[in-house]
Amino acid sequence: MREVVVFDKMQQGYRYVLTKPVGQDFDVGFEPELTPPQMLAMGVFEGKYLNDCQNEFPKSWWQNARLSQSGKAEVWQNCFGVKSRMSLGEWQQKGWIIGPDVRGWFQWYCRYYMGRRLPEVDAVQIKRWKAFRRHKKQVEKNCFVGDLECRKKQRQALLQWAYNPYF
Repeated sequence: MREVVVFDKMQQGYRYVLTKPVGQDFDVGFEPELTPPQMLAMGVFEGKYLNDCQNEFPKSWWQNARLSQSGKAEVWQNCFGVKSRMSLGEWQQKGWIIGPDVRGWFQWYCRYYMGRRLPEVDAVQIKRWKAFRRHKKQVEKNCFVGDLECRKKQRQALLQWAYNPYF
């Protein structure tokens, strides 16, 4: 077991323990189609997510990450070149920030992927991930296979929830 201590713009001194091997021993039914480094390399959150958290996660995650160089959100950094996210304030207002993951679902997923387990928080976040699958079904139902111009916002959102948007 290894302890991680977080020092970034939003959390200073938060500690958690990695109890599982990286990328393994996920809860039954939680089968993300993409890893965090794959998501970062494909282009998520307008290149402006976890930018100040690079010390928390492996350096390899950032080697091919599409990150904003301007310090501002850049829609063109997204895989599908469209805005498809709400602000952190909107997430907070809706009550979607759960437990110690002050930046939301993707931060939770990164920490979970690394091996942190918080059973109560994990159960809620996995339930949310499963519910998001409805968007994949909508794209499958309404788009021809390979038509990546169809429902680009939904495809970008799928990517940001660890679903493969290419189908």
